[in-house]
Amino acid sequence: MHSLPVFVRLTGETVLVLGEGDAADAKRRLVDRAGGIVTDDPAMPARFAFIALENSQEMAATAAFLRGRGMLVNVADMRDLCDFTLPAIVDRDPVIIAIGTGGASAGLAKALRQRIEALLPAKLGALAAALFTNRPRITARWPDADARRRAIDEGLAEGGNIDPLRPDAADHIDRWLTASGAEYPALHHFKIASDDPDDLTLKAARLLGQADEIWHQMAIAPAILHRARADAKRVPSETPPPDSAATGGRIIIWLTKG
Repeated sequence: MHSLPVFVRLTGETVLVLGEGDAADAKRRLVDRAGGIVTDDPAMPARFAFIALENSQEMAATAAFLRGRGMLVNVADMRDLCDFTLPAIVDRDPVIIAIGTGGASAGLAKALRQRIEALLPAKLGALAAALFTNRPRITARWPDADARRRAIDEGLAEGGNIDPLRPDAADHIDRWLTASGAEYPALHHFKIASDDPDDLTLKAARLLGQADEIWHQMAIAPAILHRARADAKRVPSETPPPDSAATGGRIIIWLTKG
């Protein structure tokens, strides 16, 4: 990855925005929307600064000066001078989807945002709020952490009771909590014929995102492994996992070239 995506809480934080015109105004609106306090006074203490001046040399000098004061800076239309860039945003509060291209193409980020906007129901945020509100019930229903994660994955899967692409998913929390749930086989073997993750079967892609451990031959491409959960354990191995690895209902994936 060219950058590490993070979400920064700006509520009550002072953010420096220097410049006039559409670019600077857009940054001021965004900071205000995120709960930040906009200032144009460089003497004010701040952690983040947006620079949108007319003169490129002045912007470069200002960026160096503010960076020397410990600020992270974003310089309009000069990505090489940016410590951070702003993504295109899909807002379904509290769900926020950020689409970044590292400053390569704002147009591409915008086009992707528009596509995703059309896919996501307006009530997606209500589903997130309902899941948060019902956390005590979810924990009581599935006390075991692995079983709870699998139940959530099952409910949120395509066609599940709380499939996030269903407009009424938030209204089906009770139905999901009382459903019996499906049993997952513990060990799954997939032969990977291509290094392109787009060639994964839907089942392989889904289970990679749910698995507790990924056992894989060394020939498996990193791009395939990147489709797994970030916190899933990776085990490079030329031999399959032992049967004992899949105890306790844990989901184990065995990937081989084939």
